[in-house]
Amino acid sequence: MKDSIRVIDSIQEMREYRSLIYETKNIGFVPTMGYLHEGHLSLVEQSNKESDITIVSIYVNPTQFGENEDLQTYPRDIDRDLDLLCKYNVDAVFYPNNKEMYPEGYLTWVEVEKLSSLYCGRSRPTHFKGVSTIVSKLINIVRPLYLYMGEKDFQQIAVLKKMIEDLNYDTYIRPCPIVREIDGLALSSRNAYLNEKERRNALSLYEAQILAKEMIYKGERNIDTVISKMRKLINEKDGRIDYIEFVDPHTLELKADLIGTLRVLMAVYIGKTRLIDNFEITIN
Repeated sequence: MKDSIRVIDSIQEMREYRSLIYETKNIGFVPTMGYLHEGHLSLVEQSNKESDITIVSIYVNPTQFGENEDLQTYPRDIDRDLDLLCKYNVDAVFYPNNKEMYPEGYLTWVEVEKLSSLYCGRSRPTHFKGVSTIVSKLINIVRPLYLYMGEKDFQQIAVLKKMIEDLNYDTYIRPCPIVREIDGLALSSRNAYLNEKERRNALSLYEAQILAKEMIYKGERNIDTVISKMRKLINEKDGRIDYIEFVDPHTLELKADLIGTLRVLMAVYIGKTRLIDNFEITIN
């Protein structure tokens, strides 16, 4: 089936393909690192609903991985990915290699200050610099109207929204809801790293979310108390917490009070696998 989908592996060919698309047609773009799951495919479905043309990129971007992270072991299976995409209305897949995206002598970077240093940026200090750079390049190459991204990477969306605003791109991010397994675990390509016990323990992230919501809806208004209970639950399942933070959903600034609409951001190590998740809660 993969032979029925157009795969483009060079920037020049991608630009030529893009030039053939009438300016009156809206392009929806889904950037991925491959090893696709239902979360990615839900972004493709949303693009199909809103856009005339859907383009997906598959590229494991080396510059968003830090030292001793999982660049070499990150799951890859292009044939599997193309077979999945053939079941959807995808017009083209952009599948470049490292030499294409970062040729010899490459020296230019895009970095969103402040937002990139928070939360995930504390433990992965070069991560968002790599993300902002590659997404900036992809926007320039594909020139989409809409960029579809999952809300599981909530901080990433905030960083890229600011980049797009500051650099005056004619592209708009379309955030899409987190897609979960039936038991609540947020879908992630890195879930493939989890063994059977770790997979069970990983449910503690979702269980901690349920616990927090129950506490707040029952009247708890002390953020530290809620976080403490969430931490206890996750620690009991052998989770090693990077952070749990209640933040403003627009600015990502820490919230001191449980009032209004907040986003709760989480990063937890289950075994050697770092998982992120988040949820929104509104308190009147």
